[in-house]
Amino acid sequence: MRVARFVFSLSISFLVSISLAAQQTATSSPQALQLLQRSLSALVGGQTLTDVTLSGTARRIAGSDDESGTATLRAISGDAGRMDLSLPSGPRIEILNSTTIPTTAYWSGPDSVSHPIGYHNLLTDSAWFFPAFGIANRLSATGYVATYIGQETRNGQAVQHVSVSQSSSFQTPPGVVALPHLSQVDFFLDSTTLLPAAITFNIHPDDNALLDIPIEVRFSDYRAVGGSQVPYHIQKYLNNGLALDFQVQTVTLNSGLTASSFNSL
Repeated sequence: MRVARFVFSLSISFLVSISLAAQQTATSSPQALQLLQRSLSALVGGQTLTDVTLSGTARRIAGSDDESGTATLRAISGDAGRMDLSLPSGPRIEILNSTTIPTTAYWSGPDSVSHPIGYHNLLTDSAWFFPAFGIANRLSATGYVATYIGQETRNGQAVQHVSVSQSSSFQTPPGVVALPHLSQVDFFLDSTTLLPAAITFNIHPDDNALLDIPIEVRFSDYRAVGGSQVPYHIQKYLNNGLALDFQVQTVTLNSGLTASSFNSL
């Protein structure tokens, strides 16, 4: 089983590498780009952000498990994020780091055993809890296509819906998921402030990129920190059920975090 997963991961990595190499210039919607740029400006307030550390309380729900404790979430610009949960059942850690070659992606539970995360689960947003980095990465990198979906109401809030994915001219073989689908992230921006109210994307079993598992992250209670706007309430929904409820207590920006903080559990 481990060999099968390894071969599957290599196959996905190889196909995605070919896709990236074969990228052609794609056209983004001018309205979508403008909305994302205005949202990023509202988030960072003219500041240059390199890293963030969020600390606070967390409630984790997984099936019949429902427990509360503390959490520290860290991220650096360039697409790397780390979540450390301290719960009554023990520590839980998740690392997603796309800034290194090869990429680093692991999770561990109370037994401290490291489990690799499939490469296809690193194509959306490693720093899913800090939307400023997610938007900045997509505006600065080549190969992304932003599409304006329209104005909607989401969770009772008026939002502007923008969808972003990586483009590819590579012809996807049967039975392999296309790169634009694996990399798609949808941003729902408050219609008044343009601060992200939510993002959505899909994750997949490590050995089955064909199976979509929907993720929604909701952001609220934005507060000014060092000239930037930071959401103090972050909720992560897995398959439409609340999986993590995180209440920020302290925020540290630009503390000098490096990729080494995201290379091992």
